[in-house]
Amino acid sequence: MIKKFGWFLCVLLLSGKVWAVDGVSLELGNGDNTDTARVGAIWKWDKQWFAEGDWWVTGFWEATAGTWKGRSGVGNNQTITDLGITPVFRLQQKNPSAIAPYLEGAIGFHLISPTFVYASRQLGSAFQFSDHIGFGARFGERQQFDLGYRYQHLSNGGIKQPNQGINLNQLHFSYYF
Repeated sequence: MIKKFGWFLCVLLLSGKVWAVDGVSLELGNGDNTDTARVGAIWKWDKQWFAEGDWWVTGFWEATAGTWKGRSGVGNNQTITDLGITPVFRLQQKNPSAIAPYLEGAIGFHLISPTFVYASRQLGSAFQFSDHIGFGARFGERQQFDLGYRYQHLSNGGIKQPNQGINLNQLHFSYYF
């Protein structure tokens, strides 16, 4: 499954529009005796909703690649490879001054390998749903910097047992071109 998704990402990256990346991201986190690190690419949406006032809802696609490292005392700690794609919805200030706060939420898809982080944290399948909620702020002359916090849950949604899932606390940094 990871190979198929890898080929899909390669084909996707060879398409012309994909190279028009709007930003890059770095995410560091931990939770459930696991440390995580991810890098990503961001493609902003050209659509805004509820734009009548000072705030609007907008969003972006975020494709990520990363690792999880188990650090449990129960043993058999693993390093997991994680590939993900997530549509992120964001409520943010429309015409910010120096700092623009935001709230965000998302439900995305990840492929992981192997399917367990350590002996007592089994995720059951390579395919994982991910959801997160977060907050943060955009800043800089062009609002090119983004610093935020995300609380993320991943599980296979009961597709295959065991389905113990994992909860992560993450610091998220993005730079927009």
